[in-house]
Amino acid sequence: MRNVGLVLLTLILMLSFAAGQTAPDSSLQAQLRRVFPTATSFSEKQPGPPPHYVAYTGNPRQIAGYVFWTTEVEPLERGYDGPIKMLVGLDTNAKITGVLVTEHHEPYGYFSVEPPEFAVQFKGKDIRDPFKVGSDVNAVSRASITINSSSRAIRNGARRIARAFLTPQGSGK
Repeated sequence: MRNVGLVLLTLILMLSFAAGQTAPDSSLQAQLRRVFPTATSFSEKQPGPPPHYVAYTGNPRQIAGYVFWTTEVEPLERGYDGPIKMLVGLDTNAKITGVLVTEHHEPYGYFSVEPPEFAVQFKGKDIRDPFKVGSDVNAVSRASITINSSSRAIRNGARRIARAFLTPQGSGK
């Protein structure tokens, strides 16, 4: 009977880890800092909806913004060859603080979403910007599906986070 209790405790701990209820590991911490460089700390992953991390600054801590995975906030958005996993930071003024492409299977990713210039162009963009490829987002002729999908995932994900956390409650917007 004692072994059953130990097994149950082990399972509970494994499930809570799998659900993302632990502090971000050092690799994730480094990624979070890359997309939100002004933050001094980050929360554990919050289940949402939508799922996110809270970025903090100062002492005492103040909310500086939010960080999210595009594949969790916009799971149906797909590139040419599947989802493009990006980490996106959004400050409390509805401006993108950074984008980091962490995983994709795009055949032309090496010259569309992989180069640092792709992610850098979103830094400082307001969620009210159009995010229109060829207008305010640089286009890559042979990777239009990839660039369009990535831009939509960043824009729509940031807008969902803003509606959830930056819009005054009860405003209906």
